[in-house]
Amino acid sequence: MIAQMVKPEALLYSVFLITISVFLLIDLGVFNRKPKPITTSAALYQSIFWVSVSLVFGFLILIFLEDGAAASLQYFSAYLTEYALSVDNIFVILLILKFFTVREALYHKILFWGILGAVIFRGVFIFLGLYLVAHFHWILYLFGGFLLYSGIKIFFGNSDETVDPSENPVLKFCKKYLPVTEDDSNGSFVVREEGRLRFTPVFLVLLLIETTDLIFAVDSIPAAFAISQNEFVIFTSNIFAVLGLRAMFFLLSGVINRFYLLQKGLSVILVFIGAKMLFEMGAGYLPDWLTNIGPGVSFTVIIGTLTLSILFSVIIPEIQEEQRSES
Repeated sequence: MIAQMVKPEALLYSVFLITISVFLLIDLGVFNRKPKPITTSAALYQSIFWVSVSLVFGFLILIFLEDGAAASLQYFSAYLTEYALSVDNIFVILLILKFFTVREALYHKILFWGILGAVIFRGVFIFLGLYLVAHFHWILYLFGGFLLYSGIKIFFGNSDETVDPSENPVLKFCKKYLPVTEDDSNGSFVVREEGRLRFTPVFLVLLLIETTDLIFAVDSIPAAFAISQNEFVIFTSNIFAVLGLRAMFFLLSGVINRFYLLQKGLSVILVFIGAKMLFEMGAGYLPDWLTNIGPGVSFTVIIGTLTLSILFSVIIPEIQEEQRSES
């Protein structure tokens, strides 16, 4: 009787929030109360778990929502796109951790709070974006154009470019104005020394990871809006992808360089969904087949591009070596 009175979307929202809250509490409070390195097998199990939970939730959307078929395809498309865009994030996170020579035993704690912060900020960005789209619909033109620009820039960009954490303005500001300790204090973010609160290098690492995620959100949030303007689909798909990022980091950090064509694939996806958004905005002026690209087509293009990028990276590894030798 109660279930009939509550909208299916509200029920799924409740399931979503309860699921992520319970498992994050279990993760931090039961399995990882003390700092310890995460093994590859543990990372694999965690990755399988979060991907499985995300898939199950997508099928719940299919079953319970009125427009379940279209909504579930949009959910899976946005989830795959965000998950793939997170690969670049892994590169930068690994670079930051290595730059600060963080002990592997502290990786989990830093990434846990980093991902939790990312969930909060993504939620703020998504609902802010929804407000802007609802009141200034023309902003979708900016999103579409930005995605086209990003995709082209990534495709022709130098994949060997690296980020120098020491040049980060946030880090420079913190070092100049905040009291920072020399050691990591066994993973504490703040300690008291001689009656004065001081921040640890672990706090600086967390802050850099959070600001890095905000930068990557500039690409991923417009990409989600290009796939769907349904706030439920955008929010849940994005958050599930972000929650899977930590496990994916531990799983792929040692082999991620092998997927050298993935960036090219991501650029193709960004160009496609950016163009799709602009075409849809041109309804009435362009042919129907351009302005009515369905969620099934989008999903096929996204998963097909990602699959081919990964396969070709593994099957033809010598291309990577040729590019390196030429440079």
